[in-house]
Amino acid sequence: MGKELLPPGGGDDSAAPVDLRKALEERYLAYALSTIMHRALPDVRDGLKPVHRRIMHTMRLLRLSPDQGFAKCARIVGDVMGKFHPHGDQSIYDALVRLAQPFAMRYPLVDGQGNFGNIDGDNAAAMRYTEARMTEVAAELLTGITEDAVDFRLTYNEEDEEPIVLPGAFPNLLCNGSSGIAVGMATSIPPHNAAEVCDAALALIDDPETPVERLLGFVKGPDFPTGGIIVEGAAAIREAYETGRGGFRVRSRWEKEDQGRGTWNAVVTEIPYGVQKSRLIEKIAELVIARKLPLLEDVRDESTEDVRIVLVPKSRSVEPELLMESLFRLTDLETRFPLNMNVLSRGKVPGVLSLKQVLREWLDHRREVLLRRSRHRLAEIERRLEILGGYLVAYLNIDEVIRIIREEDEPKPVMIARFELTDTQAEAILNMRLRALRKLEEFEIRKEFDKLSEEKTQIEGLLGSTANQWKTVRWEVAKVRETFDPEKNPALGRRRTTFGEAPTHDLEDVQQAMIEREPVTIVLSEKGWLRAMKGHLSDLSSLAFKEGDSLKLTFHAQTTDKILLFTTGGKFYTLGADRLPGGRGHGEPVRIMVDMENDQAVVTAFAHDPERRLLLASHAGNGFIVAEKDVVANTRKGRQVMNVKAPDEAKLCIPVTGDHVAIVGMNRKLLVFPLSEVPEMARGKGVRLQRYKDGGVSDLKTFAIEEGLSWQDSADRTFSRSQEELAEWLGNRAAAGRMAPKGFPRTGKFG
Repeated sequence: MGKELLPPGGGDDSAAPVDLRKALEERYLAYALSTIMHRALPDVRDGLKPVHRRIMHTMRLLRLSPDQGFAKCARIVGDVMGKFHPHGDQSIYDALVRLAQPFAMRYPLVDGQGNFGNIDGDNAAAMRYTEARMTEVAAELLTGITEDAVDFRLTYNEEDEEPIVLPGAFPNLLCNGSSGIAVGMATSIPPHNAAEVCDAALALIDDPETPVERLLGFVKGPDFPTGGIIVEGAAAIREAYETGRGGFRVRSRWEKEDQGRGTWNAVVTEIPYGVQKSRLIEKIAELVIARKLPLLEDVRDESTEDVRIVLVPKSRSVEPELLMESLFRLTDLETRFPLNMNVLSRGKVPGVLSLKQVLREWLDHRREVLLRRSRHRLAEIERRLEILGGYLVAYLNIDEVIRIIREEDEPKPVMIARFELTDTQAEAILNMRLRALRKLEEFEIRKEFDKLSEEKTQIEGLLGSTANQWKTVRWEVAKVRETFDPEKNPALGRRRTTFGEAPTHDLEDVQQAMIEREPVTIVLSEKGWLRAMKGHLSDLSSLAFKEGDSLKLTFHAQTTDKILLFTTGGKFYTLGADRLPGGRGHGEPVRIMVDMENDQAVVTAFAHDPERRLLLASHAGNGFIVAEKDVVANTRKGRQVMNVKAPDEAKLCIPVTGDHVAIVGMNRKLLVFPLSEVPEMARGKGVRLQRYKDGGVSDLKTFAIEEGLSWQDSADRTFSRSQEELAEWLGNRAAAGRMAPKGFPRTGKFG
């Protein structure tokens, strides 16, 4: 083996020890920076990521301008990959396809020919079948690239050059939007209307101190290619554009279509941006099958070129707004598009910019491009003027010039010395064709010289005046705005996304609309196991319970009902009847469904009626009235309504009827007093209902005094006492009462 082939150190040990943590930090940081700078975040100046910029540059080199023919996408992708972008061909083609999709790009940069996919989420045809060229918008982005408008850098293999950024005469970042996920940061910018963005830019040129509020008079919000309705509040939109972070709720556009004889269908004509239509319809169909949308009978896709999703209601009595509201809540017919204007500021620093900062940086870039193009043109003019000056010298001394060329061995230095010419002028004269030696040519040269001298003066004036520079930038932006004027070019310039307010439907109504109404029988066991049996059962003898457990209570309800549970701790818990475990088995413990303390038990359970009032009483005989609508709990933790301290506990909860209260204690003493003496509260300990020496309350009943008080004994016999017969038990609240009348059940319950 040759000595030069040996590894360092003579081949004994060529590995060098490295601190693993430091190595990982360095490498991961390098990867993160590469992802942020060269893949995921767009440049604020042209709104493009490197892959899109390279596609545009390659298409320019292939001369695929809007007025030229198409080229195979495989050719474009091959050139992009081979010269500029050393990554997978599929990722490049996917980026190219997206630039051509009118439902993905508000202003497509690629004019595609062939199958470039659709809004259903179908893929484009293979790149060997499709063709492409640039659109007018893409041409605007590249205007001036050959006039030293931007810097170029060496490509990955240093064989070619690529632009660091495009001149960007079109405000692409805001108009087409962008999205990407880098390392530790992401970007999400929705598309906007070009005419509105240009108007805001013009306002910012006129007054650099223009506040964001005034800019929002022009840029009202996103303008998605798929249309839709933004239902976000004005304050939220303003904050999003001021901070660069926020979001927009976007709803589908729909209309009620009359089918005659009182029937109707809801027809969706626009869906939110980024939603795949086929997946959306699948999701709606799944919800219909799962009976999560009881108001909806069927969904049909009747789309052709335009979106048309037909939603058939269950019956003609269904309220259209309620049906759509339930769909908006459960499906992607309503989405939230996030705004996170995280971009590469000046092409170098990632940061979240406000709307004003984004426009400011784009305008500063346009001014820089104008200055660079002007300097480039000035250099060209000066070079040409120098040559024209030489030509004029030659015409004035044509015979002498011809003599020198004919007779001298080295005519160039002789001419330079004889006529005080520069090297460039002498070279131009020597390269001049004989046919240019016409008399007329001198006139043409003087004319061109004067014209170029005038242009030179103008450019020098421009370069020397900031006001003139901004005036020119303003003229350029106004020209771009004219191209996208909604009145002159409605197909391209008209705003597609409109603004509206979400209908304020009662939350209860919408939730009810999402549940299929079916009868159920709620069963609660003594040990707190809960279940919902299908149908309204009358025979409960077949109900099975766990060993040692038995029936506590049962009642009929609907799946749309809320079930209220009242516990010994004075808390109310709320459960949806549709969410309760089915009748198979023994159900589930209530403690799994709600956060109930271990030392507490369920006092009672019932279907919620918001119109009712409840009379609550504790074991010690304290109580008060509460409106049932005020006891509904929205969380698992429940709502504390009755304040009780151990050893006292909540014992009774009964619906209020009539005008009097009958209360009986464990001492079998009965007291009747007016219901008006019991206060109505939302929460508290309550007032004393009956006084006891020991023991506590046994039962409670409210009734109308005119109808008298009735109770049932253990043999289901009903006893009644009229108002006159109750005279000796009538008294004031908090009295001790008298022994219950003859025939009152030994259980101490009214039955």
